[in-house]
Amino acid sequence: MKKPYLESIEYIRGVSMLGVVAIHTGSQYILLNPTPNINLVAFFEVVSRFSVPIFFFISAFGLFYRMNLAEPFNYGKFLRRRFKAVLIPYLIWSTLYLVHDNWFYGWQLFPELDYAAEIYFFGLAKYHLYFLVILIWFYLLMPLWIFLVKRMTPAKLILLLAAQILFDYWSSYNAGTSENLFFKWRLNWLVLHYVFIFILGGVLGVSSEKFFTWCSARKKIISATFLITLTMLLGWFYFLIYVEKFSAEAAVNTAHQLSPLGIFYTIAASIFFFMLFENVKMPARIKNFLSLLGKNSYFVYLAHPFAITYLTLAFGKLNLIMTAPNALIFYVLIVAITLGVKILSQKFFPVAR
Repeated sequence: MKKPYLESIEYIRGVSMLGVVAIHTGSQYILLNPTPNINLVAFFEVVSRFSVPIFFFISAFGLFYRMNLAEPFNYGKFLRRRFKAVLIPYLIWSTLYLVHDNWFYGWQLFPELDYAAEIYFFGLAKYHLYFLVILIWFYLLMPLWIFLVKRMTPAKLILLLAAQILFDYWSSYNAGTSENLFFKWRLNWLVLHYVFIFILGGVLGVSSEKFFTWCSARKKIISATFLITLTMLLGWFYFLIYVEKFSAEAAVNTAHQLSPLGIFYTIAASIFFFMLFENVKMPARIKNFLSLLGKNSYFVYLAHPFAITYLTLAFGKLNLIMTAPNALIFYVLIVAITLGVKILSQKFFPVAR
């Protein structure tokens, strides 16, 4: 029997998209302001840190929610559908960014063949496209994830979490450098960095009814856990800034989603948002807005670096300094512009739906 559509996944997708745009806005803010407002940096770059891994969580949740594990898995059909939705857009948008940036910055129109292969394989055409590369690898390895989810127990999940924390800590802080391309760009393709959150999404997707019932009975605990993990991650960020005297950029690059606190924050956020959107009644206007964000989040995610590039250029032409208020305006405009382009394209070109 077909399971009902989950609006909560759409809402989470929209919130996550806002987080991704916030991270990249924060990077621009730090780059253009040598003395940025640290609290705003924390909002842009720390509070939003759940946004990338939670995409893997809801992707797995949605896949396993709709999947009947008792039936044979049609791997070929699965790949055809997923590659149409992910691989083709990835190749198209990578080419768009590659050609645009080489023209915009006055570089060679198209790189040499070997470098072009590196760019496409590791998602280097633009700073946000690595997410799609990792997602493609998750899809390619789907039989493995099905095998693991079928056999996963709470004890095994705890062991997997411990292994995830150790691996991500090593990769983030102790791995060193290497000229080997697969090692150098490991954060751009190696699914091992996000295996736990993907498997957790799959396990909870299979047991969605039990999960939602569990969330409904523990709303206060889930909310408190979310706030505690966020407070701890923010506390670490402020400690790095004010005690260790890190620069804003260095602190952000240390207190990230692959740090131990970042992993716990991601888990807490993933469960919290499901609890929130499944159990808390919201006004129709908020639901409609979240739905609008969720339905158009893929385009906003793919296109927002274009908006960042040209809005930064416009700010420069207008002599607008990237102060904290202007950075917030910049953020709102990035979302509004890309969202507006998508809505208008759907209106005038229905095939774009």
